[in-house]
Amino acid sequence: MSNTKLLSTRNMVVIAILGAIAGLLMLVEIPLTFVAPNFYKLDISEVPVMIGTFALGPVAGILTELIKLLVKFVIKGSSTGGVGELANFLIGCAMVIPAGIVYQIRKTKKRAMLGMGLGIATMALAGLVMNALVLLPFYAKFMPLEQIIAAGARIFPQIDSVWSFALWCVMPFNLIKGVVIFVLTMLLYKRVSRLIKEFGRKA
Repeated sequence: MSNTKLLSTRNMVVIAILGAIAGLLMLVEIPLTFVAPNFYKLDISEVPVMIGTFALGPVAGILTELIKLLVKFVIKGSSTGGVGELANFLIGCAMVIPAGIVYQIRKTKKRAMLGMGLGIATMALAGLVMNALVLLPFYAKFMPLEQIIAAGARIFPQIDSVWSFALWCVMPFNLIKGVVIFVLTMLLYKRVSRLIKEFGRKA
């Protein structure tokens, strides 16, 4: 999609709406205590982002991701001085960009599934690295790192370091999150994309 088309009034309105919905969905969080300590919470805010990515392309997905975080920041603020939000943005983009690029090459269900699979894998890897190098050391300012690692070790006894925590808790958490997003996106995309096209005809 060309920049002119992407930045049309109709597309920017769609991106803004999807970003706002995603921002609100970020506020609904569910802990997955069987795989990670309860300060890791699952949300489905990436579903509107992925729908925007498939409908309008990866750049639209990145913009939707950004609006999502701005909406969340306006409503709830940040408890991490923006560090958590920046990490969330980068990890989200790690899924959006490959998934969007693969789907844009040929818009078929098979390509969508392939793109989402690749996106989930890159998101899980990005989440592992971002948590080990940025997020966990940052959160250590509020909770001793030993305590964080111990919380993970209560679930998986083999955890004894930041990297093993990221590998055994964070990566499976993000893989589960990715699968949930994948399923919901595949279920909702056709219906929502029809509404987007209908909006385009009326705009």
